[in-house]
Amino acid sequence: LLAACGSNVKLDEVPVSDRSGTATGAGAGGQGSGVDPRGVAGVQVPGAGGAQPQQLQRIVYFDYDSFEVKPEFASALEANAKYLNANRTARVGLEGHTDERGGREYNLALGQKRAEAVRRALSLLGVADNQMEAVSFGEEKPAQTGADEAAFSKNRRVEINYR
Repeated sequence: LLAACGSNVKLDEVPVSDRSGTATGAGAGGQGSGVDPRGVAGVQVPGAGGAQPQQLQRIVYFDYDSFEVKPEFASALEANAKYLNANRTARVGLEGHTDERGGREYNLALGQKRAEAVRRALSLLGVADNQMEAVSFGEEKPAQTGADEAAFSKNRRVEINYR
């Protein structure tokens, strides 16, 4: 007898809507010292609004068994898009992750769909495709260990990593 974990989530549907007409470019907040923890001074780029990557929220969390970008992360994505649009040579890796529930292949596919959903959202905000790379780590790189909902919710994410 062969059994598998099933899900009713359609991995081929795109739950991202075009908000390009309503994008406000909300900023990331106040400016820091311009020096990161390694002692490297930040470079102020004209038109960048003073936001450096380390000052931006760079994690988008997802609901269980979902790759829909939640509205609460719209301002974070807009801030990252504003930075990337002002710095066309900047590149980001969009790393999709899942919690440990589900099979390995399913989690890799879901992590990829999460990364692609964030990529589409940033693209709709004007970020060039050649600035972004979407990859999946599935359940392989948990942010938090544990077998409770608190740990699971921290692992269902996309990390926006500047290169």
